[in-house]
Amino acid sequence: MALLQISEPGQSPLPHQFKRAIGIDLGTTNSLVAAVANDGTAAGGIANVIKDAEGRAILPSVVNYGTSGVQHIGYQAQAIAADDPHNTLASFKRLMGRGLKDISDTSQFKIVTPSDASDKNDVIRIATAAGEITAMQASAEILKNLTARATDALGGAIDGAVITVPAYFDDAQRQATKDAATLAGLNVLRLINEPTAAAVAYGLDKADDRHIVVYDLGGGTFDVSILQLSEGVFEVLATGGDSALGGDDFDLAIVAWALSQAEITQAELSAQNYRRLLVDARNAKQSLTDNASVGLSIQSSTISWAGELTRDVFNQLIDSLVTTTIAACKASLDDADLTASDIADVVLVGGSTRVPLVRERVAALFQQTPKTDVDPDQVVALGAAIQADSLVGNRSNSDLLLLDVIPLSLGIETMGGLVEKIIHRNTSIPSSRAQEFTTYKDGQTALAVHVLQGERDLVSDCRSLARFELRGILPMVAGAARIEVVFNVDADGILDVSAKETATGVSANVQVKPSYGLGESEITEMLKASYTHAGEDRDARMLAEQRVEAEGLVEAVKMALEQDGELLSDDERKVIDAAMGKVSELALLSDSQAIADAVAELGRVTDTFATRRMDQSIRTALQGKSIDDVADGSL
Repeated sequence: MALLQISEPGQSPLPHQFKRAIGIDLGTTNSLVAAVANDGTAAGGIANVIKDAEGRAILPSVVNYGTSGVQHIGYQAQAIAADDPHNTLASFKRLMGRGLKDISDTSQFKIVTPSDASDKNDVIRIATAAGEITAMQASAEILKNLTARATDALGGAIDGAVITVPAYFDDAQRQATKDAATLAGLNVLRLINEPTAAAVAYGLDKADDRHIVVYDLGGGTFDVSILQLSEGVFEVLATGGDSALGGDDFDLAIVAWALSQAEITQAELSAQNYRRLLVDARNAKQSLTDNASVGLSIQSSTISWAGELTRDVFNQLIDSLVTTTIAACKASLDDADLTASDIADVVLVGGSTRVPLVRERVAALFQQTPKTDVDPDQVVALGAAIQADSLVGNRSNSDLLLLDVIPLSLGIETMGGLVEKIIHRNTSIPSSRAQEFTTYKDGQTALAVHVLQGERDLVSDCRSLARFELRGILPMVAGAARIEVVFNVDADGILDVSAKETATGVSANVQVKPSYGLGESEITEMLKASYTHAGEDRDARMLAEQRVEAEGLVEAVKMALEQDGELLSDDERKVIDAAMGKVSELALLSDSQAIADAVAELGRVTDTFATRRMDQSIRTALQGKSIDDVADGSL
């Protein structure tokens, strides 16, 4: 009798056959790839960063382009950045999923201006010798390089990858990351948040139930996440940060200081000399981690300046930036309803956490020495590799469940320009929520669905994500149709919205794939606005709801008058017309109480008309019927 090989879904049929899975930290300044070195046991081996031929773990996230395409990547590109600044792209992660209106400083890129100057939502394109390049294309080159490194080290094609993203990346930025992976030919098993990956790398998923803080300050982004570990479930309770704040900003602060000391402006330096000064500033920052002072100079054909930067001065330069990260930590503690004393472990992630001032301020806030056992540059990639090894099926005994959250509420537009939230911020993902809506007018056969993101009550104060239409609804009286709108956010944080009319089964859906996204400073401002404008939003919602009610009542009365106006005398009709006119007039103003009073008055003066219509309807129904017909219900 033939024997069948039986295995768990997604796992290799033979215990000794392991799939090749990698974890990638796609960073703003540097990127890394890691994998679990499986030892032939079901439990798996140890995660290690995969190094290049020269033994270097880090790949600088820098790409240089020539007329024939990509010329140099990583260290080689970084080495010629000062000599070829316009064709050498760095820190492009900041442009992922963003539009021109989202970016305040584009000085280090040669941005292509769209033909329609008013269109700021198009994906940002950078002019290079190879043509127009997007951040997704540049990121794909980094991913290709890391994948090739892993393929050589693991001895074969990669079966799947887990790529990390900042916890505060919104839907557009996550989608842009997936697009870059697609361009690189990668099978993405999951996008996971960088703080979660770091906690996994430290093995905190094996610890007792506890609350953990991950403070992640990289080259271009900052995240703080509060995680709760309970019975194998890793849940993100709150997250905060800024995807436009990082070590690059420390470098820029040093550059600004040097320019000020030399009494010159950036415009007085060539692109090459400015790029060289940026590199020197980064080196100075790193040197000040272990030294009290460092020399810095600016040299060109017309400028010659040399000075000394002390650690104390450097701390003053970056103090406001570090304070911003500490404020985000405090806000996240508040969101999670915790205090610093509730935190069992603090994990530092990102090369910028090596800055002494950063470590001092974090330790002071959480009243403990942060964990630094694992290299802060490598910890995210290592955690991603462990998760990839599990997802690809190599770890049959893995019981770790990751529950990340969405940063801002998601909803749709309703009548009156109001936002009905369907999935609220800090909801764990993956998540699915459904809500039922109906039509506003009689005979309505289509419904426009406008998907929004934000915490405010009015559409004008939130961010538009997508629009689509549901057509083919049977014409019914207003309010009779039942339309179910479903929001699905998958494990990668990508949103899918569908709408279905329950009587006919007609449906429509859209996957939200905008070409731009929210900056984290913008997210922070939106959250602040939701608190500071709470009273204003409440009044605005009340006014909008009163207007919708007023317009609906006027429309209903007009239709009734068209059908049964003969039931009224001329004087009665004049009274109703006057009341309708007053409602319509007040609906244009901003006094919700006055509108409510006018609506109530219109309801009062139409009571007699409504009674007569009902009586007439009953008489019509009874015409030609006997008492026996009425008694046996055969009307």
